[in-house]
Amino acid sequence: QVQLVESGGGLVQAGGSLRLSCAASGRSFSSYAMGWFRQAPGKGRDFLAGINWSGGSTYYADSVKGRFTISRDNAKNTVWLQMNNLKPEDTAVYCCAAAFGGTAQGMKVKIGINGWGQGTQVTVSS
Repeated sequence: QVQLVESGGGLVQAGGSLRLSCAASGRSFSSYAMGWFRQAPGKGRDFLAGINWSGGSTYYADSVKGRFTISRDNAKNTVWLQMNNLKPEDTAVYCCAAAFGGTAQGMKVKIGINGWGQGTQVTVSS
């Protein structure tokens, strides 16, 4: 099973940008589809973006399409989430997830997810 550690969260003003990182340990990182999710206080965990094993296929929630970009580097065992034009409603705990043999679109409904990170806080001030 892959272990995941997120970093890069923090406090940013509305309209600003942040880049989140998710570092994976364990073997066969390139066999996993990866995804980013977020959870605001009192709400459920929402899907944001998914990426397949090679990085050749990505899938986004409508709420972040055009503002967020997911990418990965299998040589570095890392997946990133570039977030631009941040809004106060983007405030949440952001976490990454891994699905062995999964797909970018399958991450939306959490198909095959077998690893979660602990999350990193993102706070957007108005």
